[in-house]
Amino acid sequence: MADPDWTLHPRLAADTVSVGDFALSRLLLSNDANYPWTILVPRRAGIREIHELGEAEQLQLLRESTLLSKAMTAIFAPTKLNIAALGNVVPQLHVHHIARYDHDPAWPAPVWGKLPAADYAAAARQERLDRLRGELASALTIEG
Repeated sequence: MADPDWTLHPRLAADTVSVGDFALSRLLLSNDANYPWTILVPRRAGIREIHELGEAEQLQLLRESTLLSKAMTAIFAPTKLNIAALGNVVPQLHVHHIARYDHDPAWPAPVWGKLPAADYAAAARQERLDRLRGELASALTIEG
């Protein structure tokens, strides 16, 4: 289902690591260890807004977002799951899924601009990738 003309925006490529691919979207893990933070990016060239996807792809994106939301809730047990498609800095359509806690450093405000990104220790990043991949194994294709 991938568009052969699609490429990941350089900013997203620099700020994330790939978890794997759903039927429509690439699932990314943000390189910010302050929060459990993932990003869905539909693999469609030139798309900036959800309404620019065809109806079937809009529904597929919703399915993938729902699967991811359930997985993140099961893994991280957040107080609230924030889901947003902003695109003010990166115009390529992408949907943030951020597990929030009433004790996290930005609560209750949005996470953007509150803290500098915190690097993951290699083992912690791998553990988070493994947990996401394990929870989503039936729907996710892992590269390499």
